[in-house]
Amino acid sequence: MKPDPATAPRLLNVANALTLLRILAVPLYLNFVVDGLYDLAFLVFLAAGVTDAVDGAVARLTNTRTELGAHLDPLADKLLVISAFIAFGILHEIPLRLMIMVITRDAVILSGFLTTAAVLGTPMPMRPSISGKLTTFLQITSIGLVMLHLAGWWTAPSALREGWFIATGIATLISGAGYVVDGIRFYQAHSEG
Repeated sequence: MKPDPATAPRLLNVANALTLLRILAVPLYLNFVVDGLYDLAFLVFLAAGVTDAVDGAVARLTNTRTELGAHLDPLADKLLVISAFIAFGILHEIPLRLMIMVITRDAVILSGFLTTAAVLGTPMPMRPSISGKLTTFLQITSIGLVMLHLAGWWTAPSALREGWFIATGIATLISGAGYVVDGIRFYQAHSEG
């Protein structure tokens, strides 16, 4: 039986359109960074953060959550954050070790997700953990500190920035390890059953 088009959720609703705008903002953001227009880059980064909050609220309030949105939303976040870490790592504004940790963590999580889905035939549900949310907060604010400094709007004391980067690295490692353990448990539970 075909779903009723009048009641089926539309793939390109307002929430998903906002998420797609965030994905499309990544090249614009990187162009501003490459051109040294850090004030404009910061504004794009800030706008992406606002639309991230808005698209989730719109999807909940209008009851228009979709499977597409559930996958696109974290993808949009990761594209922007990883792009920023790569750009600022290359510019030596973020420690290269931290850049490598952030990229490696997300690559391991993504490859584990895809592997379990391919091997078991069912994807592992990706629920953000407390350490994962803390990591995201620290990663985003690390980028924010760098951009505020480069735009000339506010320069945090170097000790604060270094401490923030260290805390971000520790949280990145802990949350990455947590997701790996969760993935192993999921795999064991489903491969035995």
